[in-house]
Amino acid sequence: MDPDIDTELASGTYYIEVNAPVKVYLRVDGALSVRATMERVVFEFDTSTVLVGARSYHHHPAATVTTTADPKDVLTALSVLSSALKTTTCERSYPTLRGHPPTIELGDELQIPDEITRAQTGIRFELPLSLQMAYVAAPLAYYLGAEMVPGDSPRLVADGFEYGFSNTTVEQGIERVLKQTFFLDCLTRTEGYYQVDLYEREQADLELDFEELYEMPITEQLPAYLSVPFDRIEPLLPQWPLTAHVSPTPEQVTAIPFIVHDLGLIRMPQSSPASADDIASFVLESFLGRTRGESDESPTFVRPEPTDSLEQAWFTDHVPLNATKALPQAFRNKLEREPKTGAIDISVVCNDAEMAADEQVEQAYRSRDELALDVTTHYDLSTTELRTVLESDLDFFHYVGHIDGNGFRCHDGWLDATTLTSVGFPTFLLNACQSYDQGVELIEGGAVGGVVTFSEVVDDGAARLGYSMARLLNLGFPLRVALALARRESIVGSHYIVIGDGSADVVQVDLGVPMICDIEPTGERYDVTLLTYPSREGKIGTMVDPLIETNDHYFLVPGSLRTFRLSAEAVRNYLLWYQLPVRKEGQLIWDDDPL
Repeated sequence: MDPDIDTELASGTYYIEVNAPVKVYLRVDGALSVRATMERVVFEFDTSTVLVGARSYHHHPAATVTTTADPKDVLTALSVLSSALKTTTCERSYPTLRGHPPTIELGDELQIPDEITRAQTGIRFELPLSLQMAYVAAPLAYYLGAEMVPGDSPRLVADGFEYGFSNTTVEQGIERVLKQTFFLDCLTRTEGYYQVDLYEREQADLELDFEELYEMPITEQLPAYLSVPFDRIEPLLPQWPLTAHVSPTPEQVTAIPFIVHDLGLIRMPQSSPASADDIASFVLESFLGRTRGESDESPTFVRPEPTDSLEQAWFTDHVPLNATKALPQAFRNKLEREPKTGAIDISVVCNDAEMAADEQVEQAYRSRDELALDVTTHYDLSTTELRTVLESDLDFFHYVGHIDGNGFRCHDGWLDATTLTSVGFPTFLLNACQSYDQGVELIEGGAVGGVVTFSEVVDDGAARLGYSMARLLNLGFPLRVALALARRESIVGSHYIVIGDGSADVVQVDLGVPMICDIEPTGERYDVTLLTYPSREGKIGTMVDPLIETNDHYFLVPGSLRTFRLSAEAVRNYLLWYQLPVRKEGQLIWDDDPL
């Protein structure tokens, strides 16, 4: 299809929404023309009066709540996380109308700032007094604006309606209610401000009057939603972005607001010890047997209980396999960082003359001409020179070289990250053997998220993974998604792990959400499936409208969209319009013409 648009709209009242670093709204009364090309979008009005409005995204907490370790106080503190909701209607399923909850600290008494007011929805969430129940229930209570109060058994109470969690495990029951309520809100909201043709609503074929539901208060919507059998909607649910495994200890209450901000699910940690069958024997042997200081203890590896979420985050002891090792300091660092303006500064350090991947990596970061990127590559740095880079004000640090128990290996010795005054960058990739410990120290020093290894890695495999990571990060993929995709491209992919905040990214994605294009040849045509992922601005609940011929629907993010059967010309036109990574027959293809 032709990506250029030239449309004339008759006189009327129009509202234009522009998704930019600041959300901008325009209202115009009159005729309107829209011309869009691959470079720009131009609006022309036949009137000199245009009303302009703007609002910022709510990425920072408004205040801090203090609670004791008493479960009753914790219930009260977690109840006010819903103060960040911008509305209690079904439109709260839009991510921009779910703000960042207030942070929580442990203290000697319960203190809730006067400016923090819990959402008033009339829903009560009764829970047995335990930190375990409080943590697991927090995301659902936040989304429903429910007041969490002590009770004999877990149940939701709303205007005469009661819903208990006795038929399934409490964790599974709470997860299902959150997913079901959220999903049906997404369907109901199509009767409101954005009356679009939503694919999931059409496919659901539910006996619900969405027009009537839209006008109902949340206390009446909830029983109607929960009357629908879960298995009727389960195949259509967006893929949930996060499942967090959180220990029921008082200290972990500080992590709950950050999980809730992503609308993550919370589970109690369930895992099994990692064995030689989980990863190759030499991986564990090389990591556990490496030279370390006498005071160090070798970490224990665990395999978290599997989920169907995009990311698992492990907020407890030990090192998880195929999951993010969430570090509380990372989230505090994220809040303290000020937004930067100007070019994106990336430093690539190659301290291994035998690894030639540095040139390819630099080219990967420069692959988007429209981005203002300042990429600097350093070779064979000394300890002093590397310290300068690590403490510089950067956006991303990519290291290729050697790391061991003493730190980063340089030509004149080793640099231990524990000796840094500060860490100047939020995100990093340490493409070196056994980089886990040094990566943790970078987080403790000020970074937000990074990719590290917990074993020896083969140079060729590391180079291939590093190149794929660079390309994906440059397209706006967050760390957790970029690593998940890049892992499949290298035999050493399972040796890497995300630490800190897995949602951290390097650049803002063009399309609002990152996408990957799966292509399968079928004779003279191609089956094309788009997979969407959450981003900084495009969290769960965002909608996308792919400009593909034969498509006339919007789809919920994240997850796999429907499969389109297209001609080669249509595929090429789509990839010309959007810069998407292409996966053909299971392999990432970076050629200009992947067909």
